[in-house]
Formats: sequence, structure tokens, C-alpha cells
Amino acid sequence: MNTIERMALEGKRALIRVDFNVPLDDGIVDHDFRIRAALPTIRYCLEQGASVVLMSHLGRPKGQPVPDDSLLPVAEQLETLLRQDIIFSRDCISDRSLEVSGGLKPGQVHLLENLRFHAGEEANDDQFAARLAGHGEAYVNDAFGTAHRAHASNVGVVAHFDQAGIGRLMAKELEFLKDKLENPRRPFVVILGGAKISGKLELVRSLLERADKLLIGGGMAFTFLKAQGHKVGRSLVDEALLPEAGEILRLAQESEIPLLLPRDVAAADSISPNATWRVTSLEELQEDEIGVDIGPETCAEFSQALQDAATILWNGPMGVFEFPPFQTGTELIIDTITHATAAGAVSVVGGGDSAAAIDKLSNPRQFSHISTGGGASLELLCGKTLPALQALS
Repeated sequence: MNTIERMALEGKRALIRVDFNVPLDDGIVDHDFRIRAALPTIRYCLEQGASVVLMSHLGRPKGQPVPDDSLLPVAEQLETLLRQDIIFSRDCISDRSLEVSGGLKPGQVHLLENLRFHAGEEANDDQFAARLAGHGEAYVNDAFGTAHRAHASNVGVVAHFDQAGIGRLMAKELEFLKDKLENPRRPFVVILGGAKISGKLELVRSLLERADKLLIGGGMAFTFLKAQGHKVGRSLVDEALLPEAGEILRLAQESEIPLLLPRDVAAADSISPNATWRVTSLEELQEDEIGVDIGPETCAEFSQALQDAATILWNGPMGVFEFPPFQTGTELIIDTITHATAAGAVSVVGGGDSAAAIDKLSNPRQFSHISTGGGASLELLCGKTLPALQALS
């Protein structure tokens, strides 16, 4: 695929698909990790003498303008980060917005309103894509978080450009999630967590063929634990996936790949910051209790399993880290990975809640790479072809 370093950008309008799908709190950007991740590409284009038009989605407005999903707060945050004025258009394909883009001077930045305010975005409508293409003379896709979706702004629009390629963030995502993990330095240790097990079992199967150790915590661990016959109380379990979880446990045993599950947990009477909780072994977990974090024995075992790792992939927190009483397991994993990284290991973190946990509990710079994509990273790790990348190939 073409990269921005190979593109002639001087004096051109660069239309960049970014992923500014960030959380807002009362009209203010609450977590700007994805905005900051796009800055290297934006700055490079500006340094090359281009003007920049940025397009993104935010939330799920379902093809209709929704004021709470406006990108205006993002424009304000971007002004702070770039330290320059941002021109904002309240519609992404209006005649007025196209006029603004057409009149840009080198060094100026124009942010378009939420792409998903139009149904044509998710429908990959060619007329909508053609209107978007009118904003630029060169196209750059730097939105890894949406690369697994075939939408107008990352697939349909490509056909309307002679010069198209990927940005620096997209290139970095591919370097770490594809190149460094397809042939990892060994030992290669994988830590999986998070609440949902659906969507991750295929990843577990795929990683069993590559990993040297697999550690599973978080809510998803309880489906595996129940498949093993352990008590799980009222912990999160996907009953429909119990047979598949059992099959994965059998495959791990046959392939002699260590698959470690929690031995003990922090058990609470509810999922809230004021819940009554205690540390208990699985055998003593009560029927009315919920597992909300891994326990100290599990923390010690997981930490030991990571000590000699040369490559680490982490996707999903170990517990309900949003509440201080239940963030110990996630904090332990973060600390262990950062120490391993400082000692020379390659550490790759899946997007979503893992990135949010790092932002809350640590420093993102202490990891080799933190992905901006949740679903996209999972599909790439499973070996699937991402539509946005296929369009640019």
C-alpha cells in the first residue's frame, strides 16, 4: 500500500479519514487518545505544504443529525493540540463545506461534521463518496478503528482519487498488529480480558497457534471457568458459548499451550463503587456473588508468567477497573507489562477499554504500541482482510 511519505502533497488538499470517535462528557472531549494518535499524520501533511481536510464519525446517529454527536467539541480540542485555528463545517457534503475546502491555503485545517449524520456513509453510497472526494486532491486513510467497516469514507471514496494511501497511525498499527505479531520474538505471551467473550473466541483459537502462553481474566474468564466446572456465582457467563469455550480448553491441553485462568477473585455483591466485596477462592465463591477482579494469587501467577516474555499482547482489563476497589488486577498487569517493555520486550495493547485503563492508571508512552481499534484489531489478529486496507491495496 502507498504511504504518505510516497505521496506528492505540496500545494495539495489532503482529505484524511481519521478516527475521532471519542467519548464526550457534557459537550467536552473526555478522552482524546484517538485525536492525539492522528496528530503525526496531520502534522506531516501540513509540513509538506498541504492543506488538510479531516473527516470522521462519532457515535451512532443512524443517518440523522444528532446534536450530542457533533464533532464541534473535537474541533475545539484539536485546536488546543495543534495550536492553530480549525475551520469547522456543520455538514460534511454541503456546497458551503466544499467551497471552504476548495479555498483552503497550505497549512490550514478543515474539519467536517459527523459523517454518520448521512445514511450514505454506512451504506457506502457512491454519490455520497463522490461528494466527500470533492474535498481533496489526495486521500489518506488514518482511521484504523473503522478499517473493518466498508463505508463510503474509507472504501467508496478511494475510487475517486488518483493518489491515495495510508497515514502514519495506520502504518504503525499494521507494523505492530500484523508484522510483529505474525512472527513474534519469543516467548510470546497473550493476556485477554474484558467483559464480553463473544467475538473473542475466534481470536483465542487463532492465538493458540502462535502464543507460548495464554492468560485469561476479566469477565470473559467466567465462561471458561464454568466450562471447567468451577463455581462462578452471578458472574458474567455466556451460556451459549460454553461448548465452544470447553473445546478451546481441550485444544489448549492437546497442544500443550499453558492457558491460565483465575484461581481466586475479588467477589462483590454488586457492580458498583460502594459494593461490599471480599477476596475468595473459586471454591468458596457464593451463589449471590459476582467476580469483579482477579485475586492476589492469580495476580502473582499472571505476573510470573510474563517475566520472561519477549512479546506481549494485551487486550481487555482484568476487572471492573473503573471502580478503584476493582482495579488491582488491571493495574498489576499494566505494571508488569511496562517493566517488561523497559527491559526490551515488545508490548502491543488492543484498543478500547485497555487503552482507557492505561490512560487512567499509567502512561501510554511506556508501551510499544497501543492500538486505536477494538474490532479492527481483533479482526486483523484473526488474519482477516480489512475492507479499508483492501480498497487501498
